[in-house]
Amino acid sequence: MKITDLINENSITLDLKGVNKNEVIRELCELHYKNNNISDLDGYMKDILKRETQSSTGLEEGIAIPHAKSKYVINPSLVLGISKNGIDYESLDDEPSNLFFMIAAPENASDSHIETLSKLTTFLIDDDFKDSILNAKTPKEIISLINKKDIEEDDINLEVKAKNKSILAVTGCPTGIAHTYMAADALKKKAVEMGINIKVQTNGSTGIKNKLTIDEVNNASGIIIAADTAVEMDIFNGKHVLIVPVKDAIKRPEELIKDAPKAPIYRSNQKKESNNENTPKKNGFYKHLMNGVSNMLPFVVGGGILIAISFMFGIKAFDPTDPSFNKFAKFLMDIGGGGAFALMVPILAGFIGMSIADRPGFMPAMVGGMMANSNGGGFLGGLLAGFIGGYVVNFIKKATSNMPESMEGLKPILIFPVLGLFLTGGIMTIILGPIASINNGMVVFLNGLGTNNLIVLGIVLGGMMAVDMGGPVNKAAFTFGIAAIASGNYAPHAAVMAGGMVPPLGIAIATVLFKNKFTKDEINSGKTNFILGASFITEGAIPFAAADPLKIIPACIIGSALAGGLAMYFGTELPAPHGGLFVLPIITHPMMYLLSVIIGSLVTAGIIGTLKKEI
Repeated sequence: MKITDLINENSITLDLKGVNKNEVIRELCELHYKNNNISDLDGYMKDILKRETQSSTGLEEGIAIPHAKSKYVINPSLVLGISKNGIDYESLDDEPSNLFFMIAAPENASDSHIETLSKLTTFLIDDDFKDSILNAKTPKEIISLINKKDIEEDDINLEVKAKNKSILAVTGCPTGIAHTYMAADALKKKAVEMGINIKVQTNGSTGIKNKLTIDEVNNASGIIIAADTAVEMDIFNGKHVLIVPVKDAIKRPEELIKDAPKAPIYRSNQKKESNNENTPKKNGFYKHLMNGVSNMLPFVVGGGILIAISFMFGIKAFDPTDPSFNKFAKFLMDIGGGGAFALMVPILAGFIGMSIADRPGFMPAMVGGMMANSNGGGFLGGLLAGFIGGYVVNFIKKATSNMPESMEGLKPILIFPVLGLFLTGGIMTIILGPIASINNGMVVFLNGLGTNNLIVLGIVLGGMMAVDMGGPVNKAAFTFGIAAIASGNYAPHAAVMAGGMVPPLGIAIATVLFKNKFTKDEINSGKTNFILGASFITEGAIPFAAADPLKIIPACIIGSALAGGLAMYFGTELPAPHGGLFVLPIITHPMMYLLSVIIGSLVTAGIIGTLKKEI
């Protein structure tokens, strides 16, 4: 589909009157309505604004492409507005936007509007074309420019198929829209200028397009992986592979095309890291961390909800020795607590190790995670186990790289698993000792505080619950609270549970109030955290804390400390070891206790919203 099939002269305004984002969106929606592209102006505008809450459609270099699928769209269509002075559209580069294309697509349509959007973004990286649009005197001139560009693209025939000694590429970005296709187009154009055959596979939001074949890979002189998302790499085993962030393909395509045939040979069991020296080191760390967190998340959500349902039958209903025992409650607890939660930290560690060292890194890291989980290491211990297991296996790979070729087959089935497990297990054994000492030291410290200053004790206990969310610091505070209950002092554990409820609740509230600062998956996970937080399952915050520890953990500690201090200040007492809001009726001064938790959660949400940047 050509862009000029979706736009005409009446769909263009050369002088937008709006001075802010909402006014410009309203003006463009009205243009759609005047051209009979939509049936309900307010309804369609609501859908556009809903899309903007997921992430701003303001791109870079003065371009914005608001778009939405909507039941109010009559025909797939496009309108264009130009603001000579530019407005703040919350763009990716924080610069004013001048050029606004708004795409309307029917709710039940295919993803053709995304394809059109990708085509637009590739056109607009051509500065000459963009400047020509901005300087056009009439809508007719703009239609002519767009039509000419469409024809030029067809004539160049960018979809040239890979032949002998060609370059292949794969592009992909987290959203799978703009940068995916901009990178692909930049590589294709530069390859045509250089007289080099190229084929680019795009891993976009509508799926994989232009998929590379085994024959094409075998005949390629080099492969470029320009992606910020996971790419299936096994097909490239034994080929020269250059791995870079997706933006590199947009900014320096010629350099990548030249370097690809000279890139290191990729081996399917090697670490999947960028070969670009200019890539920030944190990118590799972040990718490994996200691989662990994303695979751990289903265990947190599934297990946490089943545990919460179990509490509905009674806080101790899962315990056969308790008078409130219920078989179904025990069944839920066995699955959620004994099953999913028991595997949560090992899964985190295993997939971090796998991200670092591929499949050989999975088993040693997962076993290290199990050791951390069973010895009080919590999720921080699991993080350490994942990175230790992965890098240990990478070390073994390098150490055995000069072994005779006849022994290559022994590496994945004998050398890597045995040595990897031995070294990872040994290192974790050494680390877990100090972690246990820290845990014991925390208990001693808390006992030393006593109850002379309950507010200070509440602040300390509440804050500790958010430090590692299930790890040794958290467990030290929880153990102190249980010990206090056993001695007949019910006040400390009220602060403990209040502090433990705040991290998931605060994060859940933040995902509602600051949607533009979280991914769609995080927003969906945030909804679950309302249930987990209400059930005193602090671990619901772990995926968010692991993904952005420098912002999430301090915010949670402050909110939890405040909740714990307020719980002590209001004189609340808690005789039950667990339960969250399900045990609210047995807490003294229940409404004041609830107020403590709400205030702490709101403070955590506010700090997160202040510290996190928009996505």
